[in-house]
Amino acid sequence: MSPALGRRTRWVAGSAVALALLFAGAATVASARGDGAPPASRTPSAESADAGFARDMAVHHQQAVEMSFIVRDGTRDEDVRRLAYDIANTQANQRGMLLGWLDLWELPKTAPDGRGPMAWMPGPHSGHDMRGMDGMDHDGALMPGMATRTELGQLREARGKQAEILFLQLMTDHHKAGVDMARGCARECTVPAEKRLAQGMVEAQQSELDLMADMLAARGAPPRP
Repeated sequence: MSPALGRRTRWVAGSAVALALLFAGAATVASARGDGAPPASRTPSAESADAGFARDMAVHHQQAVEMSFIVRDGTRDEDVRRLAYDIANTQANQRGMLLGWLDLWELPKTAPDGRGPMAWMPGPHSGHDMRGMDGMDHDGALMPGMATRTELGQLREARGKQAEILFLQLMTDHHKAGVDMARGCARECTVPAEKRLAQGMVEAQQSELDLMADMLAARGAPPRP
C-alpha cells in the first residue's frame, strides 16, 4: 500500500473513532439531562420519518457491525482490520443512540402493521436494488445495500485477500444505501438532534466510501456493479 493511502486510512480511522466518541458522549449527556426527548406534544409518531429512520438505520447498522467482526477474523491485513474496527465502533454507538431515542419516545422498535422498511422515505429510493421490499424472500436482504444470507456466508468462509475484497465490496454497497437513508432523514426528520446525526452519517460514510474505493483499487478489484 502506498504511503499516501496509508495516511488516508489512518486519517479516516481516527475521524471515525472521534465521531463515535462524540456521539456516545452526546447520548450520555442527553440521557442524563433529558435533552434527548422532545416535548410530549412534539414526540414523533410511529409512522414518522424520525421513527422510521431510527428503526431502519438501527437494523442497517447492526449488519455493518456483524460484517466488520466477520472480516476481522478473515484477514490479517491491518488496514482492513482497522477500518472494520472503526465501522463497528462508530455504528454500534450510533445504533445505541437510535434505539435510545425510540425508548425515549416510547415507540416500538418494529414497524407498525402494514408498513415495511423504508416506508418513511417518499418517492424513489435512489435507484438502489430494493431487495426485500415486495414481501418476497430475498435471502435475508431486508433493505437496500444489505448483504444476503448467502453473501454473509461467503464472507465467513473467505480468507485473506478474497475476504478483504468481498468485505470492501459488500460494505461499499451497504454505505451507499446508508448514505441515501441518512440524506432522507436529513430532509424529512423533524427532531434536530436526529437530523444532525443523519448529516454526520452522510459525511463520515462518504469519506469511508472514498477510502474503500482506494483500497479496492489497491487490490485490483472494482466495486460491484
